[in-house]
Amino acid sequence: MAITSLELCAGAGGQALGLERAGIEHSGLMEIDADACATLRLNRPKWTIHNADLTTFSGTPWKGVDLVTGGLPCPPYSIAGKQLGPQDERDLFGHGLRVIDETRPRGVMIENVKGILSPRFEEVRTDLRKKLRKLGYDVQWRLLNACDFGVPQLRPRVIFVALPTQTMDFFEWPTPNPSSASTVGDSLLDLMSANGWELAEQWAQQCDDIAPTLVGGSKKHGGPDLGPTRAKRAWEALGVNAKSIAETAPEPGFVGHPRLTVRMAARLQGFPDTWQIYGRKTTSYRQVANAFPPPVACAVASQIKKAIEETAKISLPKKRYNKTTV
Repeated sequence: MAITSLELCAGAGGQALGLERAGIEHSGLMEIDADACATLRLNRPKWTIHNADLTTFSGTPWKGVDLVTGGLPCPPYSIAGKQLGPQDERDLFGHGLRVIDETRPRGVMIENVKGILSPRFEEVRTDLRKKLRKLGYDVQWRLLNACDFGVPQLRPRVIFVALPTQTMDFFEWPTPNPSSASTVGDSLLDLMSANGWELAEQWAQQCDDIAPTLVGGSKKHGGPDLGPTRAKRAWEALGVNAKSIAETAPEPGFVGHPRLTVRMAARLQGFPDTWQIYGRKTTSYRQVANAFPPPVACAVASQIKKAIEETAKISLPKKRYNKTTV
């Protein structure tokens, strides 16, 4: 059976790609950033992309879609920000709930940052659960780390899953595999040596751990670097210059800590090398660094799809047999 999705705040397509890998079809994707929309169209010309603002976007045309998914803006809940939560103008949970009400899907999958599990946001989570229950959904959330799903990066993210009670009975969270991720050095050696840098092999051997969390900032704050001071220190300890993003890999004769390119950052997020990122360095890096890693999205979406399919099996009308007399 075909499972369809309407995705909100799709960004560069990390979650969308993960859903696609899970066998879910996209009925529509909404994203406010024009460059991110261009990235989606560049890679999947047949997808229906809406360059729109969630505050004015209506889900009514998608009433009956199977899933509503998305990565709602993280800054209101990020520990790197002021954690204003619902008081932050960028908080879109209310509008996400409105779209869920308008569409009444068979399932919901929303991604956000670890900070939303903070005690200060307990009321936010309670309110979210209460409102979704009124719409007929049970709600679960879990903190998953990308490195447990083959992504070479320490990237904890909270996933909210909402399903009708009957379907939630079939839902199981994907099983983490802590040994599945490779090191940054192993992951990027071929890209670092692409221009003939003689020390690439030596660098890779020293860069023997997974990456810290990529930080992309927002349009208000942040640029083409790898994050605030603490993040930069973690990158420096690995042997990566985190002060800016490079246009190309190191040239022969280069000495010192190399910088990452956008393509390298994309690989550390779990994007395939075939996934093109539209835009200049700052906007393209920001798209990548703010993305939801496709392997994690695929793992969760696969479990949601399985639960929906199992529910459909028990909902099928039973075949009737006529009794015959022998």
